[in-house]
Amino acid sequence: MSYYFTEDHELFRSSLRDFFQREVAPNIDQWEEERKTPRHIWKQMGDMGFLGLGYPEEYGGSNLDFFYDVVFCEEISKLYSGGFAITQLVVQYMAGTYVMKHGSDVLKQKYLPGIISGDLICSIGISEPGAGSDVANIQTTATRVGDHYIVNGSKTFITNGVYGDFIVTVVKTDPKAGAAGVSLLVIDRNAEGVSARKLKKLGWHSSDTAELSFDEVKVPVENLVGHEGQGFYYLMGGLQLERLVAGISGYSGCESILQYSMQYMSERAAFGRPINKFQVLRHRVAQLASEIEATKQFVLHCCRMHNDGHYAVKESSMAKLLATELSDKCAYQCLQFFGGYGFMEEYKVARMFRDSRVGTIGAGTSEIMREIIAKMVIDDVSYKAAATPANRPAAPRPKPKPDARAASSQVRQSPASRGMNPPEAQADAPMQTSQMDMGRMLAGIQIKASSMDPLGNTLKLDMGGEQLFIDGKGDTNEVSLEDAAADCTVSLAPDDFQALMQGDLNPMTAFMSGKIKIKGDMGVAMKLQHLFS
Repeated sequence: MSYYFTEDHELFRSSLRDFFQREVAPNIDQWEEERKTPRHIWKQMGDMGFLGLGYPEEYGGSNLDFFYDVVFCEEISKLYSGGFAITQLVVQYMAGTYVMKHGSDVLKQKYLPGIISGDLICSIGISEPGAGSDVANIQTTATRVGDHYIVNGSKTFITNGVYGDFIVTVVKTDPKAGAAGVSLLVIDRNAEGVSARKLKKLGWHSSDTAELSFDEVKVPVENLVGHEGQGFYYLMGGLQLERLVAGISGYSGCESILQYSMQYMSERAAFGRPINKFQVLRHRVAQLASEIEATKQFVLHCCRMHNDGHYAVKESSMAKLLATELSDKCAYQCLQFFGGYGFMEEYKVARMFRDSRVGTIGAGTSEIMREIIAKMVIDDVSYKAAATPANRPAAPRPKPKPDARAASSQVRQSPASRGMNPPEAQADAPMQTSQMDMGRMLAGIQIKASSMDPLGNTLKLDMGGEQLFIDGKGDTNEVSLEDAAADCTVSLAPDDFQALMQGDLNPMTAFMSGKIKIKGDMGVAMKLQHLFS
């Protein structure tokens, strides 16, 4: 018995594997050649109950634990075709999940049953010609006009963008608000004004990858996923699952290519003996097998964290980085075992070599993964899951506001600030600002806060012991020097606050560089983009 998989999981694996070997494996070469997987296979999978494993039963899903999804990702990634695998990995784990987690009842009723039955294929539209990992700077806009949004812009590298039925599209509903202006819209693929161009690519031949254009596309307001301006937050939550799936696919692909290679090595003879008897090749296999097993066990540990409800940003990023980099390495070294035959398309290792290369690019490049990890390991940046609007706890009742002049003369450090910064960071913190500086900051932030819509939450800016408290739960945003509990506490140095006020520092840049540390509801912190724009 596996530490992670029960007997029921393994029975599911056996059934799924049998289906793949009977209905999929014999056809992969043809689908690769035709550059398209026929839709009937997804319908067959839906009929067999292989789709929607973690989706609610009320929409046709099975509501199973995450390790059924792990089994699904493992087995679909062992068919020697990244193109076949990625089609449903996108539908089930990278696009449909946003509708399931954040969509209205109307959206769920409209789209989830089709995702689960295999009748609908969807895509996630994030990357643009000028913006990939930098989600906050996307250029596709959605302007509200009455009961519709008018969408203009383009997306690229969109899996399922040609033959799919709808796109969960990342748009800017407020172009001036940075990350706080990002929203998600469901756009039907065949809506007037949507056009797609199929891209020619190195690998994943049996899937389609598109460049999409949106020209005055009219999208009903009811197609908004969740709340306007919360799209960036939704993406930050969803990307952990996407990276975990990439990690699972990575080590599973490694296992399959090594097994395929060892079979070849046992049959291929050179100098009078099978090549698996040559020490240099045996040791290379031993090294790869060791790295695959170690990586697999770490990714499975991350899957357990996800299954248990942990927001494991660091671990998921590490899992994606290690598994996809190893997949690339395995494909490179295993092709070498085949010699000249590895360069021939009739051998699966050639296809796997091509398909594996995108692993270190999609779902966040290896460079982005390393930067996220570096921020957490070196800069002590923490990422916490913000509460969704449905389950967000009520904010503590603020204390009566003291006189601003009296408050500004008090030097104190809040417990929230002490909890976010280790003692070494506190020792290196800048000197507290003077009473005159705090008075100037209070006046400046009050002017900005009064000109924007109420936050709907409480927000505290902690600058090494001095606080600015914004109470946006009433009709207007009220600013004071109160040290009260807030929905979100943002810690930063006084100099960085001044730079934000003067427009010399972008809030998102400050956050990504570790100059801003957030404790509490990240969705509230994102509203800083409005405050400092």
